[in-house]
Amino acid sequence: MAVSPCLSANDQKKHWWVSNRKLVEKHVKDARCLMATQEQSEMASALNLLDAALALSPRFEIALELKARCLLYLRRFKDVADMLQDCIPSIKISSDDSASLSSDNSSQPLSRERVNLLPPPNSQDPSFKCFSVSDLKKKVMSGLSKNCDKEGQWRYLVLGQACCQLGLMEDAMVLLQTGKRLASAAFRRESICRSDDSFSLPITITTSDISSAATTPPSTPPRNPTSLSEFQNISQLLSHIKFLLRRRTAAIAALDAGLYSEAIRHFSKIVDGRRLAPQGFLAECYMHRASAYKASGRIAESISDCNKTLALDPTCIQALDTRASLLETIRCLPDCLHDLEHLKLLYNSILRDRKLPGPVWKRHHVRYREIPGKLCALTTKIQQLKQRVASGETANVDYYALIGLRRGCSRSELERAHLLLCLRHKPDKATNFIDSCEFADERDVDSVKDRAKMSALLLYRLLQKGYSSVMSTIMDEEAAEKRRKKATVQVPQTQNSSSKLDPESTLAYSVNSSNASDCDGRVNPSENETTSSTNAFQGVFCRDLAAVGNLLSQVGFNRPLPMKYEALSC
Repeated sequence: MAVSPCLSANDQKKHWWVSNRKLVEKHVKDARCLMATQEQSEMASALNLLDAALALSPRFEIALELKARCLLYLRRFKDVADMLQDCIPSIKISSDDSASLSSDNSSQPLSRERVNLLPPPNSQDPSFKCFSVSDLKKKVMSGLSKNCDKEGQWRYLVLGQACCQLGLMEDAMVLLQTGKRLASAAFRRESICRSDDSFSLPITITTSDISSAATTPPSTPPRNPTSLSEFQNISQLLSHIKFLLRRRTAAIAALDAGLYSEAIRHFSKIVDGRRLAPQGFLAECYMHRASAYKASGRIAESISDCNKTLALDPTCIQALDTRASLLETIRCLPDCLHDLEHLKLLYNSILRDRKLPGPVWKRHHVRYREIPGKLCALTTKIQQLKQRVASGETANVDYYALIGLRRGCSRSELERAHLLLCLRHKPDKATNFIDSCEFADERDVDSVKDRAKMSALLLYRLLQKGYSSVMSTIMDEEAAEKRRKKATVQVPQTQNSSSKLDPESTLAYSVNSSNASDCDGRVNPSENETTSSTNAFQGVFCRDLAAVGNLLSQVGFNRPLPMKYEALSC
C-alpha cells in the first residue's frame, strides 16, 4: 500500500520535533546535574548545555530560567541584563519617551519607516492607517513579556539581583518588590487550594532539587521558583537597596537646597559604608559628591572624587567635564586641555556609533541629541585654551584655591592644610575605595586600580608643587616683613645716637641756667638745685659712667650732685 507524500512529510516533521524535544530535555537534565555541584567549571559546562538547548527551543522556560540563574551564579550580571532587558522598567520608560518624540531624531532606530508608511497625498481611503513597525514591535514584545511573567516570576527576582549589582537601584527595587509580591501571591493560592492534610511547601528550584533532578526528567516548569532562604536573601537585599536610595535621595535634596556640607555627609556615609555597594551606584555617588565639593570651594577633594568616578566608569561624560572645569578654575590649562581632548574623542565616538557608550540599560546624564551641540561648543573652547597656552598662561596656576587657603596665609596654616591633603590624597591610599565597591565583573579590578593610582599620583604632584610655590611666597613675605621691622627699629636708634653725640650744648645750657638762678635772689636755693639737676640730666640715658664723668670734667662741672640712698627690702 502506497503512503502519500503528505503523510510522510508530517511524520518526518513530528519525528524531528520529538527528537529535538528529547534532546532539549537531555541537555536540561545534564545541566541541572552540573549545576548541583556549584563549581565554576561545572557551571560553565552547564551554561554551554543550556545554550545548546535554547538553540533548539528558544522559548523553553526551564532552560531560560536555569541559564539566567547560572549566569547570576557566575556573576555575569551584564549577560543577565542583556538577556532579560525587555523586562527592565527604565528601558521601557525610555523607549516610550523616545517613541513620543518627533521623527526627525536620527538617533532612533527605524525612524525612516514612518516616511514609507505615509499615504499618498491624493489617497482618500479611510481604512488606511499610518503605523510604525517599531511601535508594533514594542507592543508585541510587551505582550510577550507579560505572558512570560504569568508563566514564571523568576524573571523579576533574577533580573532584580542583576540590576542591583549593575547599579540600577530603582529598577532592582521595582523588580524585586514585584517578584516577591507575585511569588507570595502564588504561594497563598497554592496553600488555599491544598487541604490541611496535603499541605506542603511549593516546588522550588534549589540545590537539593537540582541534585535530585538527575533521576527525574523535567516535565513542567516550577510554579513558584523561590525558596525560603532565597526569600530571606531577597528581603535583606531589598532593605539594603531601600536604605541606599533613602541616603542618596536625602543627599541630592540637600545638594539642591544648597546645604553642601549636609550633602557631603550623606554621600560620605554611602561610599564609606560597611556593606559593599555596586560599582555603578558608587560612581554616581562620587560624581554627586564632587559637585558638592565644587560648590563648597574644596577643589582638591572635588578633583579626587572625579578621579574615582573616572576610575570606576571611564566613559562618564559628567566627570570629565567637571574635572576640566575645575582645572580651568585654578588655571592649570595643560591638564584641562587633556581632559577636553578626551571628552572630544568620546563625543566623536558617540556620533560615529550613533549611540551612547555602553549597553542599552546603562544610564547617562546626557542625551544623544545633545551631543552635536556640545561637540561644537567643546571645539571652540579647546581653541581658546590653546591660544591662552600659547600666550604663556601656563605658569600662572592658582595654588591657593587648589589647597583651599586665602592669600597672605601663615606658614602654620599652609603646613596644616598640606598635611591634611597629603594624608587624604596620598597615592598609596588611592585604591582604598575599591574595598567598599562590589564589581559587576571581577576582571575590571586591575584596570580600575591602575586608573585610580595614575590620577591620584597626578593630583599629589600638583599638590606638592602648590605647597612649594606657596611656601616660597610665604618665605619671601616673611623676609620682607623682617626687613621692614629692622628698618623701623633703626630709625629711633639713629635719633638716640644723634642726641648722644651733642652733650656739650646740653650741659652748657644747664650750667648757664644754674648760674642765672644763683644771681637771682628771688629763687629758693632748694628749688634751684632741683631744677638744675633735672634740667641737666633730663632725657639723658647712658650706660657708661666713665663717659659721663669725662664729659663732666671737660665742661668743668665741680658742683656736688644730690644723691638719694634707699634700702632695698626683700
